[in-house]
Amino acid sequence: MLSRITQRQLEYFVASGEAGSISAAAERIHVSSPSISAAITHMEAELGIQLFIRHHAQGISLTAVGRQVMQEAKLILEQMTNLYTIASESLNTVRGPLRVGCLESLAPMITPELVFGFGRAFPGVRLTQAEGNHEELLEKLRSGELDIALTYDLVTSPDIDFQPLAHLPPYVMVGEYHPLASLSAVSMQDLEAYPVVLLDTPWSRDYFLSLFMQAGTTPNIIMRSTNLETVRAMVGNGIGYSFANARPKSNISQDGKRVIRLRLAGAHRPMKLGYATASNTQLSRVVSAFAERCRMFVSDQYIPGMAPPSFFDPHAVRVLSEVG
Repeated sequence: MLSRITQRQLEYFVASGEAGSISAAAERIHVSSPSISAAITHMEAELGIQLFIRHHAQGISLTAVGRQVMQEAKLILEQMTNLYTIASESLNTVRGPLRVGCLESLAPMITPELVFGFGRAFPGVRLTQAEGNHEELLEKLRSGELDIALTYDLVTSPDIDFQPLAHLPPYVMVGEYHPLASLSAVSMQDLEAYPVVLLDTPWSRDYFLSLFMQAGTTPNIIMRSTNLETVRAMVGNGIGYSFANARPKSNISQDGKRVIRLRLAGAHRPMKLGYATASNTQLSRVVSAFAERCRMFVSDQYIPGMAPPSFFDPHAVRVLSEVG
């Protein structure tokens, strides 16, 4: 089932309609063209109508119904602005402590904009942040050390509520000079002959190893690390390939080596990125406000701090979600 249309998707649609081309809209609002295209495709699928006529090498133009949707979209965005104005006049109603946890492999990408952006929007909030693996975050939620945690759907538990926000399918990382680097997509069978560097964190390792089990192949694990950046550096240095779900914007490892991202062919269950809370705890106003910010700012089309899903297939995600 398709998710509802977000404010960000409406903004991309309006910018494209006004600019007359996706590339011009991308320059105007400083968002990648694939992200804007994905948002428009999502809206057309959600509404069941064609919003634009695509002219080869000549931009886009609104259809008759697209012009009507444009008028309504502008009204909705204006109303949203009014809501934020009202909210800004009552910032003192959202104040107090907020203890946010984040999966350590995700924290450098998503917390600066998502978490600390929330702190700038609500200056009365006293923010603290903790990072850890999935098990550590869940234990801190249970013990009351954290109010909310940004993580994956790695394991279900009756005492933890998880709200999914975006799907992150697995992809393959290889070094610049790897024999498979020139390909746009690879299969598990293509990878079988090559050594792999495993991101070895609780639950994540089981997820990645399940890719081999599903394909009936055996991994040749040459190195392991619990740190994503260490894995990326090993890949960049040609030690082996690896898998990941998070998409850092930079294609350069911390030691300056280039890392190539390849699509993993076939049907594979994506990770679901979202937020977790303790199910036996009533959310305070400040925690509820942060959860709302997460729902507004994170989607399949946009994740703060991450590269756009250039080879992301929303249809495949929907199918896999229904199966899983």
